Amino acid sequence: MRLNEITYTDAKPVEGYGPGFFRIGGEVIEGGALTGPTGTGPWGGYDDPQPLLDLAGQVDVLFLGTGADIAHIPADLRATLEEAGLGVEVMSSPSAARTYNVLLSEGRRIALAMLPV
Repeated sequence: MRLNEITYTDAKPVEGYGPGFFRIGGEVIEGGALTGPTGTGPWGGYDDPQPLLDLAGQVDVLFLGTGADIAHIPADLRATLEEAGLGVEVMSSPSAARTYNVLLSEGRRIALAMLPV
């Protein structure tokens, strides 16, 4: 089997997560997290849409992790994000983190917002 080293250029990969935290690019973030081409930091959840809206025009897809299990996001949040031109893919946070890492390694224009597991 041939192994290839992955190089991340624009953003930091998700390296791990646990109850109430994420480790992204060597930094531990307690609670919700947002990462993408503009940097990595805490995210206040569904009531904090502005950091997500700030990604409009910079990313093609925003992966939104809903915690340990997949769940619907508030309809008004989805409508606001889509109106701003953000493609939104909703999945559990573990699935969102894995998908984000794969597409990040391919150089895609993506971002990730996650609620803790």
